[in-house]
Formats: sequence, C-alpha cells, structure tokens
Amino acid sequence: MEAGKENLRIQKWVVIVGVCLFLIKTVAYFLTHSVAILTDALESTVNVIAGFIGLYSLYVAAKPKDDNHPYGHGKAEFLSAAVEGTLIGVAGVMIIYEAVKKLLHPQPLQKLDYGIVLIAFTALANFIMGAYSVRQGKKNNSLALVASGKHLQSDTWSTLGIITGLALIYFTGLTWLDGAVAILFALLLIFTGYNILRDSIAGIMDEADKELLLKMVDLLNQHRRENWIDLHNLRVIKYGGQLHVDCHLTVPWYFNVREAHFEIDELSNLIRQEFGDSLELFVHSDGCLDFSCSICTKQDCRVRQRPFEQQVPWTLENLPLNQKHQLDNNV
Repeated sequence: MEAGKENLRIQKWVVIVGVCLFLIKTVAYFLTHSVAILTDALESTVNVIAGFIGLYSLYVAAKPKDDNHPYGHGKAEFLSAAVEGTLIGVAGVMIIYEAVKKLLHPQPLQKLDYGIVLIAFTALANFIMGAYSVRQGKKNNSLALVASGKHLQSDTWSTLGIITGLALIYFTGLTWLDGAVAILFALLLIFTGYNILRDSIAGIMDEADKELLLKMVDLLNQHRRENWIDLHNLRVIKYGGQLHVDCHLTVPWYFNVREAHFEIDELSNLIRQEFGDSLELFVHSDGCLDFSCSICTKQDCRVRQRPFEQQVPWTLENLPLNQKHQLDNNV
C-alpha cells in the first residue's frame, strides 16, 4: 500500500504541473497566434484531463482489497491508461485539422520571441516531471504513472520540435512552416497514444509481459538453490502496481512441511528483493520423483536413485509448462 500512496502523491504533482503549463502555453498562443503553439496547448489540455483521470485511478488502485475485489483495485490503472492513450490520439487528430486550416489560410504571427521563451520553459518542466514519473512508475509497477510520464515526455519532444519550427519561422519569415510543424508532431502524438492504448489493453487482457517474465527467469537462474530441483507452471499477472506470481516448486520428497516452507520463503524473498513488496506469491510445493535425480544438483542426497546428468536451464518456454522437467522429454 505504501507504493500506492507514493504513486498517488506523484500523480497529484503531475496534475498541478499540467495545469500550470497549460496556462503558460495558453498565454503563449494568444501572444503569437501560432497554430504550432496551439498544438502544444491542446496537448496540455489532454495532459490535464488525463492527469485527473490518472489521479482518480491511482486513488482507486491504492484501496485495499475487499470482498468484491479480492485481488485489489489495480486494474483501474489500465482503464486510466486506455483513456489517456485515446485522448492523446484524439488531440493529434484535432491538431492536424487546425494545422491544415492554417496551411490553407496562413495568418501573420506575432511576438514569436516571447512565445519561444515561454514554450521552452514548459518543455524543461515537462521533461523533469515526465522522467521522474516514468522512473517511479516502473519502480512501483504502475502503468498509470508510466503512461503519465511518457505523455509528458512526448510533450517535451514535440515542444522542442515546435520551438525549432518557430525559430525557423522567426528567422526566415516562412509562415507556412507553422502548420507543417504542427502536422508532423500531431502524427507523433497519435503514435504515442496508440502505444499507450496498446499497453493498457494488454494489461486488461492479462497478456503475458515478456520483458517482465524474462527478467524473472534470469533472476531465478542466477540465484537457483540446490533444493529447488525444479520450477514450473509459472504465471505472472499484473494488477496495476501489484504483481501476482504463482508457480510449482519441486523440492526433495523427504522434506517436512517446515523445510519445504523455508525454501518457498527463500524464493519469495528473492523475488521481492528484485520486484518490490507489492507482490503476492502463491507457491505449490511438489516432491521430487525418480526421474528428477537426473537434473538434481543436490550433493548430500542419501536417497538418490539415478546419477546427476545435467541441469535443465529455466527458460521462457519451459517455465510456464504445467509439468515437471526431465531430460527424457527435453523440457
């Protein structure tokens, strides 16, 4: 729950910064009448709306489990990210519409120097806030916070491009560049919105996170204990900032309940050290069978039936399988 409270606090700052930057960009637009700056202002409008949606979703996600939501409320973050990705895409379409009108009916621009200074300040603020939001979101497994941070970062890069275009207009007097620059970065916005929407739908549908699974597989292989004879039927599901992991762990068949539970605790501690405390781990312990001896590295086993031949490396392909690994079937 501490991670959820931290996510909520960061999102509050995202909203506050978003409102302030929107006001600054609005002032810059009325000073210059630049459609490229209007592009930035419209995106900031989406930032503010999406920020409030993200704030509410993180508030819901931070709630403890209850009878109606035994796995918590973390799915709310995926819905928030879906809405934010959609809004970003809509903003891109709106910007293209305004930019085309500007190309067809160009208007003189005013006070570009003041506009450039104001927009440059917002780019710096967005970059700092966005980088911090993405970093903390990845740390706390919060898709909503990562989505907010990526949105701010995309705003930063589009703002830098707009500043470049405004500078060219200022020095060359080619006013048609205003609309051209706006269209270019509107397309970038639409692409960013699509990626955020795609990630949120994957989370809602419990799509396997290959990057997360690979990281976990590497961790388990690097710190594999000799009493962890086998591990299989691995499942990892993300509920917002909460990770739910379940698997089957094969230990020596003669272990009593306390000894088997100790190995499960060691597995849990290893995963928590890497992925944080926002984790639920469900482990079913299996006793080893005769064919397990061929892949078992335990040195002091007094009931070994077969000599050790080779250890089966755990991979993305064989860990999710619901069967004990053995050399005979090469899994």
